[in-house]
Amino acid sequence: MVRRFARLRPGGEPPSPGSAGVPSDGMCLSVFLVFRPPNEPGRVLLGKMDPAARWGDLAALDAERVARFADRWVLPASHLLLFESPDAAAARVAKEQLGIDLADLPSPRVFSEAYGRPGAEGKDPHWDLDFVYDLVWPEPRPPRAAAWKELTLVDVARVPRAEFGRGHADVLELVGVLAA
Repeated sequence: MVRRFARLRPGGEPPSPGSAGVPSDGMCLSVFLVFRPPNEPGRVLLGKMDPAARWGDLAALDAERVARFADRWVLPASHLLLFESPDAAAARVAKEQLGIDLADLPSPRVFSEAYGRPGAEGKDPHWDLDFVYDLVWPEPRPPRAAAWKELTLVDVARVPRAEFGRGHADVLELVGVLAA
C-alpha cells in the first residue's frame, strides 16, 4: 500500500509523491465548545437549534440538516471558515452562537476520526479533524441567544444517545464527558 500523507492537493492535479487529493467522501475541520460549570463535569451547555436562525452562516448547515437535528441536543460548534485558525473559530462560535466574548482560550484538544457514512459512494471514508475546547461556564444560568430555541446546562449522562444530534455525543465521548 502506498502512503498518502495529509498533504492535500486540488482534485484536478495529479498527486505528487507524498500527496493526495481530498478524501472522496470529504473532510471537515470543526470546532466544538464544551462549556461546563465548575465542579459539575457531567453538565454541559447544550442547545436545540432554532430553525429560523441563519445556521448556514453560523455553522455551514443547510435547512434540511437543521430541520433533521432541531429537536436534538448539540454543542455550540461550527466548521472552520477556509484558512481560519481554530482559536478564531472558537471565538467566532462563542460570539455568533452564544453572544459572548471568549477572553483566554485554553489549547484545544484535537481529534482525528475517519469513518464510512451510509450512502457514501467514494472509496475513501469521511475524515473529521475536531478542535475541542473544554471551557468553564461560570454563571448559574446559560446565556440567552437567538440562534437557539433552547439552551441549557444538561446532565449528559441522563440523555439517551438518540437525543444528541450531528454526532455530538461522539465529541463528548472523545473528551471523556460521556462513557463510550
